[in-house]
Amino acid sequence: MDRNLKCIAIDDEPMALLIIEQFCRRKGGIELSVFSEPQIGLNEIRRLQPDLVFLDIQMNSINGLEIADSLPEKCCFIFTTAYAQYALEGFNLDAVDFLHKPFSYERFEVAVEKAFRRIESKRNVSPECLIVKQEYNNVNIPLSDILYIEALGNYVKIFRKSGGHILTRTNLKNITDMLPDGDFLRIHRSYVISLASVVAFSRTRVELKGLEEGLPVGTQFVAKVIDILGR
Repeated sequence: MDRNLKCIAIDDEPMALLIIEQFCRRKGGIELSVFSEPQIGLNEIRRLQPDLVFLDIQMNSINGLEIADSLPEKCCFIFTTAYAQYALEGFNLDAVDFLHKPFSYERFEVAVEKAFRRIESKRNVSPECLIVKQEYNNVNIPLSDILYIEALGNYVKIFRKSGGHILTRTNLKNITDMLPDGDFLRIHRSYVISLASVVAFSRTRVELKGLEEGLPVGTQFVAKVIDILGR
């Protein structure tokens, strides 16, 4: 899938819209229009049929939950709000994610990657790549080229089957949330592996194709490793 998303953000706070604009530019691959007047934003959603909407909930003229309930069927949405009590109702409306203000860029990135996967699924196309930030550049990594991922403090290292690695500033949970289910497995607090690369495993180590030394299995992950890899 072409990962350029057509998006709309609706929020009656100009500063909130500015933050979303900055995060979208940093992420890349997002064509964004912003609206501080909810009704105008809703009219534009109906006209432009965007892939994704960033939607505040508590606004002066209309509640964001009402807008969410009237969005076109193919339109995904992410709530951005300071009111955590709306989270359950938001997810009941099938929101992709719920960003509680103030949210970090890393948390925003996880939500957008979830949206990518939702949109790809609706188009019946499997996600093929992971897009991460390395320094000031977006790096597009084919999922089939990921051997394993290692946590290093506030960074993760993504080791490639083709050689070398990508270092990006995020944590392992965020990266794991971006990966499609069924292709990768967390085996340790510090490691996520490609299931397609496993050549042998035990309760303490997993051997990967092309890797001289195996990776350790964390105690809390043993049961899941045995269950998934033993099938």
